[in-house]
Amino acid sequence: MGDIIHAMVALQFIKQKFPDAQIDWVVESSFAGVLKNNPHIDNILEVNLKSIKKKKSEIFNQYKIVKSYSKNNYDIVIDAQGLLKSAIVSKLIGAKIIAGFDKNSIREGIASYFYDKKVSIAYDANTIERNATVICEPLGIKVTNQMIINKDAFLFSSSHVKNLPEIFNLFVIGSTWESRNYPKEKFVKIAEALGVQTFIVWGSEEEHLKALWMQDNSKYLHVLPRGSLDELKYVISKCSLLIGNDTGPTHMAWGLNVPSITIFGPTPTNRVYVTPINKVVKSDSEVNHYKLNKNDFSIQEIESEKIVKIAKELKKYACK
Repeated sequence: MGDIIHAMVALQFIKQKFPDAQIDWVVESSFAGVLKNNPHIDNILEVNLKSIKKKKSEIFNQYKIVKSYSKNNYDIVIDAQGLLKSAIVSKLIGAKIIAGFDKNSIREGIASYFYDKKVSIAYDANTIERNATVICEPLGIKVTNQMIINKDAFLFSSSHVKNLPEIFNLFVIGSTWESRNYPKEKFVKIAEALGVQTFIVWGSEEEHLKALWMQDNSKYLHVLPRGSLDELKYVISKCSLLIGNDTGPTHMAWGLNVPSITIFGPTPTNRVYVTPINKVVKSDSEVNHYKLNKNDFSIQEIESEKIVKIAKELKKYACK
């Protein structure tokens, strides 16, 4: 999800230069909700490549789906992911030009052999800059740091979640690895120190149990029902401050221009863009961009007071 959000910022820059361009986006079905309602996207083309891991014969169904998209006769297909599987999908769809990262800019360098236009940018450069560059450079668009900082919000929702207070914070407590998760006890300390009604979003039963424990241990914390990605975008757009781990829903706050604090342990802080309203807190451990350490639990050592201090500084933006 985070990769999709980081790449979506490029859409507004394309439309600024080519307002009549048709833009279609190929995405895993489970994440299609992130893209929905975006006025810059004409068609969302869903695939389910993850299904192949569970059932090898599914490769034939997915091949037919991807190949059907080739009938759209694209002028250019851009692979912003830089993996072998995404490069193959790009090739199957086909276009006059297929663009992507060069072999030194991605982990799976073999993917670059599928591209006609190749973009060079350091693998350990800021993730958002990398995505904006690989998408815009093949179109002759130069994206600057200032353009990204001054971006328009680019996540849109058609949902409406009832009974949300006028001022509330939001906690995102889960992620793909346990070592990326800030301790539930320290989230409670943050809630108590800020004294603001705070909702918790969750995505698995394990996270749900953790959220319920947090709710039982703080008068300020409340567990939200599990909703759709569209509802999640709506809730985040209305919150005063989001505090969360390095994961997709936390990155949504940046995409919505909502004040946020992203907590990092075993992953690099270049996954986000630090702005006056979007801050990061990182543990003391060193991160190897080329080989992340899933056994690095240093996020647990970050003191809650450090996060509370930043949250109070961001209050002036939340009250606008």
